[in-house]
Amino acid sequence: MNSLYYGDMFGWGFGGIMMLIFWIAILLFIILAIKGFQGNESGKSSSKSAADILKERYAKGEIDKKEFEEKKKDITNS
Repeated sequence: MNSLYYGDMFGWGFGGIMMLIFWIAILLFIILAIKGFQGNESGKSSSKSAADILKERYAKGEIDKKEFEEKKKDITNS
């Protein structure tokens, strides 16, 4: 038998080993992507104060000036 034959290395064959490495890489990518998305969401919510969120909503036009002032007063009183 030829020593350069790669078809039956440990019963897997060279193609089988490469396919296994491919699927492991895909799974690692998916796991890291999920952890990355979860980390970004939790980091954003904890780093902003209530006043920052209120200012952001006012800047986006989600609330008007009257509501902004009322909520700002509520935040500073508590």
